[in-house]
Amino acid sequence: MRAALLTGFRAPLELTQVADPVCPADGVVLRVLACGVCRSDWHAWTGGDPVPLPHIPGHEYCGVVEETGPLVTGWRAGDRVIAPFILACGTCPDCRAGHQTICATQALPGFTQAGAFAERIAVPHADANLARLPEGMEPALAAALGCRVTTAWQALTDRAALAPGEWLAVIGGGGVGLSAMLLARAIGARVVVVDVVPEKLAYAKRLGADAVVNAAEVDAAAAIRDLTGGGAHVAIEALGIEATTVAAIRSLRKRGRMVQIGMPAGDHLTMRLPMDAVYSGQLAIYGTRGMPGWRYPSLFSLIEGGHVDLSPLIARRIVLSQATEELRAFDAPAAPGVAVITDFTR
Repeated sequence: MRAALLTGFRAPLELTQVADPVCPADGVVLRVLACGVCRSDWHAWTGGDPVPLPHIPGHEYCGVVEETGPLVTGWRAGDRVIAPFILACGTCPDCRAGHQTICATQALPGFTQAGAFAERIAVPHADANLARLPEGMEPALAAALGCRVTTAWQALTDRAALAPGEWLAVIGGGGVGLSAMLLARAIGARVVVVDVVPEKLAYAKRLGADAVVNAAEVDAAAAIRDLTGGGAHVAIEALGIEATTVAAIRSLRKRGRMVQIGMPAGDHLTMRLPMDAVYSGQLAIYGTRGMPGWRYPSLFSLIEGGHVDLSPLIARRIVLSQATEELRAFDAPAAPGVAVITDFTR
């Protein structure tokens, strides 16, 4: 099959023929319909989140079942499906409690196993992880849900329990930040989006943000406190950088909740945080990573019911050979919207 292979950190992905994946006994092999290009892929590409080389990146995918293992009971060839980027075992105590994102034996396509920058991908633990795509959902949109929308949904509804009428501060107007903004608006919250790229702020405003703040021009936390009459009830940090995590904490009103979505890497693995603000404000800080597969139906219901239109997230439909260009773009503040690979033949 055709795949884009990472052979050296920061090196152009090599388009080449590799062996088709072997179907796991409890899994499936999918023909990939679409795959997003995500900042998390960039972390692997740069070596900030190192993977063994050579390696196939890609973790935001949907596809059609081509082969099923002998232990699979819920899926058959021809099913259109999506899977979370954290593939849980489905049987450990954490999984049985519904907390698949902390499964101790999880598999991560694009990181701990071959990913979806390829024509096919093997997906283990199929019965515990796969979700059926709604009829008529475009593959590019399904892939764009990827880790951005699903992680944002988990952060807002599970970790922070965002309520209608509350203020949400979104620090970082990339794919996950825009996803959080759109979902929060559907929930009934008001949203301030912070970034340093004017084009991203204008895009967020067009998509429904109540207010935007350019952190290159003003103190973002102070601006949020002023706009919201005392601070946001919930803040989402969507970059994984110390400065923006500090801004997220300082943007909150007393008893506010901050969710760390951005993945800290490199120099940001350890951060200096204003614990005086946490203490005096009685703030709550949550970490989040991914979404359990069993939560897809609630997200699909929101989309199918017409409560949120996530299609504006898709900014570019690209071919496999353009993946390197998209990864390089994350070296600087990237353009608005999500790039999705929809053609794996070139």
